[in-house]
Amino acid sequence: MSGQSQFALLRQRRFLPYFTVQALGAFNDNVYRQSIIALLFFLGVSGSERTLYTNLAPALFILPYFLFSAIAGQIAEKVEKQKLIVITTTMEIVIMSVAAAGFLLESMPVLLVALFLTGTQSTLFGPVKYSILPSVLRPEELTGGNGLVEMGTSISILVGMIYGGLVFKLAGSYGPEAAAVSVVVLAVAGNLVARLIPKVDAGAPELKVNWNPIPESRAIMRLAKRQLAVRNAILGVSWFWFVGTVLTAQLPTYAELHLGGVANDTALYIFALALFSIGVGVGSLLCEKLSGRSVEIGLVPVGAIGITAFLLDLYFARPGAPPATGLTIAQFLGDWAGWRIVIDLTGIGMCTGFFVVPLFALIQSRTPKSELSRVIAGLNIQNSLFIVSAAVLGVLLQMDGFTVAGVRVPLPGLSIPQVFLALAIANGLVALWIFTIVPEFLMRFASMLLVRVLYRLRPRDVESAVPADGAALIVCNHVSYMDALILSAAIPRPVRFVMYYRIFNVPGLSWIFRHAKAIPIAGAKEDPDLMQRAFDAIDAALAEGELVGIFPEGKLTRDGEISAFKSGVERILERAAERGQRVPVVPMALRGMWSSMWSHRDSRLGRMRVPRRARARIDVVAGPRIEDGASIDAGALEAQVRVLRGDAA
Repeated sequence: MSGQSQFALLRQRRFLPYFTVQALGAFNDNVYRQSIIALLFFLGVSGSERTLYTNLAPALFILPYFLFSAIAGQIAEKVEKQKLIVITTTMEIVIMSVAAAGFLLESMPVLLVALFLTGTQSTLFGPVKYSILPSVLRPEELTGGNGLVEMGTSISILVGMIYGGLVFKLAGSYGPEAAAVSVVVLAVAGNLVARLIPKVDAGAPELKVNWNPIPESRAIMRLAKRQLAVRNAILGVSWFWFVGTVLTAQLPTYAELHLGGVANDTALYIFALALFSIGVGVGSLLCEKLSGRSVEIGLVPVGAIGITAFLLDLYFARPGAPPATGLTIAQFLGDWAGWRIVIDLTGIGMCTGFFVVPLFALIQSRTPKSELSRVIAGLNIQNSLFIVSAAVLGVLLQMDGFTVAGVRVPLPGLSIPQVFLALAIANGLVALWIFTIVPEFLMRFASMLLVRVLYRLRPRDVESAVPADGAALIVCNHVSYMDALILSAAIPRPVRFVMYYRIFNVPGLSWIFRHAKAIPIAGAKEDPDLMQRAFDAIDAALAEGELVGIFPEGKLTRDGEISAFKSGVERILERAAERGQRVPVVPMALRGMWSSMWSHRDSRLGRMRVPRRARARIDVVAGPRIEDGASIDAGALEAQVRVLRGDAA
């Protein structure tokens, strides 16, 4: 299974029914919301009243996320997940039956009540939607599974909007009946498929639900902020929704005023939205391939840089009015400027996929399963705040001002291309801020870029051997100066490597090593105080639940063979045992690095060799995790690493 692509999941019961249910849910939500707008045109509602309803509808849909997310997160933690999905899809049938009555009666109040209830149902489904994945997927499948979910969601939203907008046109005078039947049939289909999802145990069945949403919302937000990397991944996901909301909210007007679309015709707007949605889907699916089937947060800077670059080019592609108006899609694509905008919108979508999929995978992989549903609920609360802020800010930026109590308040009065320019700048600044306070993102990006340019890296059993959270000691053979970087690229969590102090202090590289929180060490005869400080730092790191990586040989191999492991590894584990901590040990072996230009093979002192071949294949092989490291000695660890490297054969 390890060599299969993410699409193999679509043939398996542990994933396919769940994937279908969440896609049907996103599809039905957007069919319903777009059908409400279509009904307003069908009824001939005036422009001012139509504007009121179209602005009220999103507010009613998103309000339950503020009110009920904290309760939803607790319920998703306490209840068996398949059962909860069946319950929420049953709720959807009831709610859509109310909506159907609203369509048949042509009653906007009934439809808006049902829309609020739809938001409530989505709030309850949200935490289980993402918290179920780590329970049904293996670690190496997490990125691919999230990519499929994001692809399915983005395409379902797009197709749902198109169908909801067309159902009244296709059905003519029977538009309300067609909309009513559509939403109910889709809800029933989702419920039937939900019953095929295998049972998935609750994360915390003993949890006592606090039904007061205000204090529980605060508690959930604190829970989501406990780990720095998870906290900032949540911030990144919310920023994704902010960027997406600002961008997509402008597309209807942008298509008419700047792309030259036909007035009151949505064809060019839907085309622009389709480009963005397809881009998100493609980018999400590519994450598995680009990450090497691991949780690779090094893709996040790639996505952030790409979003800014394509947004900047979108501004410069058409900063003012179009050269012609009343264009069809074919006419819009008649010159290079049109194709440039196509590339930009698709590129923005693709880069948002690179940005958000690894962040979801990181949140899922580093949050304990007993807390994940509540953390996702906290994410949903924050997402809602960002979405509302984006909608309000998008309007304010385009106003030239307003008057309050006779006082004129000036505002920027930006055009839509200028809003895109401001968004590009803001995205660059926010990304820079996140990467500055959490250097792990940039460190992973640097290691991913360098290692994948130089080598074809193939991790084997690494994600299953390295614990998802908590302390562990990584031990590996030492072949080249690139070993720590290669292991960093293969291991999904940050590792604090113990390294020789002279290398740690190399000018220019020292800044990188410090931000990577490497631990400098010296020999007992060279600097006994530094050696003691190194062991103290290792103790502290393990006590904090971090991964520590060591090369027990203490030096690079001179002949390609594994040297005897020194007793320092035993000292580390003994000190942990004295504190009462059982530290797991993960033995690993590097294969293929002896022929590297960074090893000592065929080299003379002071001379660097040309690599024997471009992008040589490197294997990082992990053995079974030893749960109590104090039960094994250096010699036994050395023997295990030899077996992993292939010496036994």
